[in-house]
Amino acid sequence: MTAIRVLLVDDDPLVRAGLALMMGGADDLRIVGEAGDGDAVENLVARTRPDVVLMDLRMPAVDGLTATQRLRRRPDAPQVLVLTTFHADEQVLRALRAGAAGFVLKDTPPAEIIDAVRRVAAGDPVLSPAVTRQLMAHVAGASADTRRARARARVALLNDREREVAVAVGRGLANAEIATGLFMSVATVKTHVSRILAKLDLNNRVQIALLAHDAGLLDEDAANGH
Repeated sequence: MTAIRVLLVDDDPLVRAGLALMMGGADDLRIVGEAGDGDAVENLVARTRPDVVLMDLRMPAVDGLTATQRLRRRPDAPQVLVLTTFHADEQVLRALRAGAAGFVLKDTPPAEIIDAVRRVAAGDPVLSPAVTRQLMAHVAGASADTRRARARARVALLNDREREVAVAVGRGLANAEIATGLFMSVATVKTHVSRILAKLDLNNRVQIALLAHDAGLLDEDAANGH
């Protein structure tokens, strides 16, 4: 089995040491590098080729949000798992919009952090619908109406079936659950997800979920009794 390559980015050397010690006990994880600031991330990624970057948000020179935005512009971008202290943080939501695959709190039990790394390496988001709603509510304000209008314009590019799949992704359903609910094969679900990503210029399921929330699709779905 090929080990999942992990890059640790945090300005606190004790946090990095703790994460490295924790992950060193997992046979399927391999720490390939460490950085104390976001300005070193791109070069380290190019040199070490990680599968997952565990990224702190608050760093002195280049923060984790900026580093995530830079990474996700790369054609061979690794998955980014945000490491944060706060559940409802605008910086977390901005990082997710930029393409991070999810986030974990720094006080999360070690086994759960390891599981989160495995999940994002496999392409699964680490973000529950409940947490998404909490984040969205936290940053709701004057820009909410503008954000909804823009999101609705984007989802208008989807056909009816793709829209149904986008709603299901926004509800946090796995491919097998979507397939059962919409009476299609898992392969067809994957095809629809790929088409949604391409049509809307998104790079992971978290971004589909956030766009579905922004556009109000989940509210409409709930109103229809789903």
